[in-house]
Amino acid sequence: MARVCLCLTGKTLARDREILEKYEKQVDLAELRVDCLDPDERLLIRRFPEMVKVPVILTIRRKRDGGSFVGGEGARIILFSKGLAFAEADRRHNFAYVDLEEDLDVPSLEEAARTFGTRIIRSFHDFQGIGQNLVGRIRTLIHAGDEIIKAAVMPQSLADVVRVYEAARELRDVEKIILCMGEYGTNTRILAEFLGSHLTYATVKGEDDILPGAPGQLCPQELVDLYRFRSITPKTRIFGVVGFPLKISSSPPFFNAVFTQRNIDAVYIPFPADSLESFMKLADLIGIAGVSVTIPYKEEILPYLRAYSDDVEFIQACNTIYRHPEGWAGANTDARGFSDVLLKFINAKNLKGKRITIVGAGGAARAVAAEVYRLKGKALILNRTMFRARDLAARYRFAWAGLDNRGISFMSNYSDIIIQTTSVGMDPDINADPLEWYEFSGREAVMDIIYKPETTRLLKRAAQAGCQIRNGYDMLIRQAQYQYVQFFGEEFPAQLMSRINI
Repeated sequence: MARVCLCLTGKTLARDREILEKYEKQVDLAELRVDCLDPDERLLIRRFPEMVKVPVILTIRRKRDGGSFVGGEGARIILFSKGLAFAEADRRHNFAYVDLEEDLDVPSLEEAARTFGTRIIRSFHDFQGIGQNLVGRIRTLIHAGDEIIKAAVMPQSLADVVRVYEAARELRDVEKIILCMGEYGTNTRILAEFLGSHLTYATVKGEDDILPGAPGQLCPQELVDLYRFRSITPKTRIFGVVGFPLKISSSPPFFNAVFTQRNIDAVYIPFPADSLESFMKLADLIGIAGVSVTIPYKEEILPYLRAYSDDVEFIQACNTIYRHPEGWAGANTDARGFSDVLLKFINAKNLKGKRITIVGAGGAARAVAAEVYRLKGKALILNRTMFRARDLAARYRFAWAGLDNRGISFMSNYSDIIIQTTSVGMDPDINADPLEWYEFSGREAVMDIIYKPETTRLLKRAAQAGCQIRNGYDMLIRQAQYQYVQFFGEEFPAQLMSRINI
């Protein structure tokens, strides 16, 4: 079973030990990044294995390989020698592993390591991509049969990640550590077991004096507590959320907490995907069982479906896919999730007599418009691309306009409820407001489907004017509960909500 290795990048050995002790329940071994230590501390590295309770990897990473070591190779070899020297008969007091790059050929170091049971990790790090022949490169990396091969690559797209999984299948006979760095690679760090990887690397977060180990590393608590890393086996069912960009999602905490409470052998993972086609290939390759589909793929997913619910056919957007005997099946839980929350928000049974502005014309807006129509409301669709607003409005004989001064002037007749369905406002660094020209009267009920940040700039302005406001968190939870029904074919156990804290 794959293990969790904590990458230690403190400036002193004492600080590294302190960090390791903090996470001792979540990690199985540690990597001492000697390149991050203060110069004086580097002379004392031989003592570190006996200072801690877990096996330790000795690593001195060069700057060009993503590390901090800027000295010459001679100086680095001397440091490796210091770490491996004076080995003890009790192997627990020696480094359990040493990481030597593919181009570091020093027989004396290898002999010293093997003599006292220190296993060699033969590694390469590619920050430009994955290369043309990953399988061939890994096989030629093997200097001796007892080495563990490590390949850390930086995919430039999800298609690159697919190629890494394919390579891992071809390398079943090789003892290896194989992973993708960066945002596309998060799933490979969680699914190390599916890749046949010896271990996955973790890093410390929230400590100002600690450097990140490598791009995309998760913290041990995320791996073990959130993503249930220790319970993942090749038989574990994989679920996830796909979108792009996919910076924030509360779906993984929700579903993984449900899986834990229900003792379901499954894991739910985020999949940032620049291409839906690449994601669908990956889904088939690793056997993903169900997916929450988000921006911008709720409409693009339709051609991949062999069966779908009436809501999907009516709305022409899908936010949930799951395995069906004939292929992928689709459902739309946005609609019910939205209307359940909205009606409770305004304390009404329907929208009869209500005039509503819907901001946006994408997949989420399609679900909102369908429910407004079903519940007998009248709406104005506003969107930056006017023909999309026109096309959506035409389905229900709603009004429509561009998201500009002229369009916003129409809102005076559709201001009982305002529903914001776009991603504008999701990035706190941009702090955008899609209705920046609209002046709230204080009588509007305003709902923004964004839930992180908890209060967008739009909602802040509305609240300051005296409006009732609601973000998208409750809608997300209702959608997820309905998705559970699609994924598992049973009603969501309502009693679980009191035991789930996300």
